Amino acid sequence: MGSQSCPGVAQLDRPIQSRIFPCWTSPAWAKMALRPIDNALPITPERPKKQAKVAVLPHKEKADSGINDENNVPLPPPLTADSSIDYTPSENLKPFTDPDVKVQGLVGGLESKDWLKICESLNDVRRLALFHSDILLPILENVMLVLVKAIKNPRSALCKTSIMASSDIFKAFGEKLLEPTISTVFDILLLQLLLKAIQDKKFVCEEADRTLKTMVDSMSPLLLLHKLRAYVGHSNLRVRAKAAVSISNCVSKMDLEGMKEFGLVSLIQTAANLLNDKLPEAREAARSIVISSYEALVENEEQKKESWESFCQSNLPAIHVQAVVKIVSS
Repeated sequence: MGSQSCPGVAQLDRPIQSRIFPCWTSPAWAKMALRPIDNALPITPERPKKQAKVAVLPHKEKADSGINDENNVPLPPPLTADSSIDYTPSENLKPFTDPDVKVQGLVGGLESKDWLKICESLNDVRRLALFHSDILLPILENVMLVLVKAIKNPRSALCKTSIMASSDIFKAFGEKLLEPTISTVFDILLLQLLLKAIQDKKFVCEEADRTLKTMVDSMSPLLLLHKLRAYVGHSNLRVRAKAAVSISNCVSKMDLEGMKEFGLVSLIQTAANLLNDKLPEAREAARSIVISSYEALVENEEQKKESWESFCQSNLPAIHVQAVVKIVSS
């Protein structure tokens, strides 16, 4: 074991650090202990904290900033395309200075893909119908077909304008629309007006109702009744009601001879059936038909009540007689 020192009692004289950690006293560790501080391991700098982001609101217009300020006058809502349409009453329309030139481009305008252009052309139709009907007549059938297409359009402004145009056409041409050459188109138009009169949009319904009344006022009630009576059997009860109102308006214009020519018995039977309809509008129209028929029938009769009861008993089923007789006796 010669040169190697064996731990023993002699080692007890060494410092306690040397006895416990003999490597600390080695020359290498001594050198490391004396390493200069600038040779120390680099210290990782602390990562900077993220700054909280502050949302910068965009600058608002002065008008917007005061929307809820009670001291500011509220701005009107922006105009939409529909609100820019001018629904001119018929009495405010004016004739054209050059109707021949205007009618040449009419069909092209009506077939435009721009609905505003179609509305403008429909107002031209109204002016031509009221003041230059002879110029419009040769193309009237094509114009009415366009009217039907426009009435079906879901855009309310276009629909209303076309209904107004239909009204002015009724005023201008009247019974000519019931002639065989054009009556088929009239039938299609009539159905669309009845359907629009039951729409959910109030201003469209009201315009259709006014147009149906204008139709009755512009045509022979006898000829129009033949067109209308088919619709009292329509599957839609609201269409039946609107048709019943138009029939009632027609009957109120007729005398006894006109009722008999159409069929007085048929009128009373139609009214008796409508008295049981689900809608009050149809039932009220039925009562009006009964009253008009009664007044025409017994106008020259001395025994009015007896004559009426005899007529009803002769031409109505027993189940309907009492209801019809009761209307005029109440």
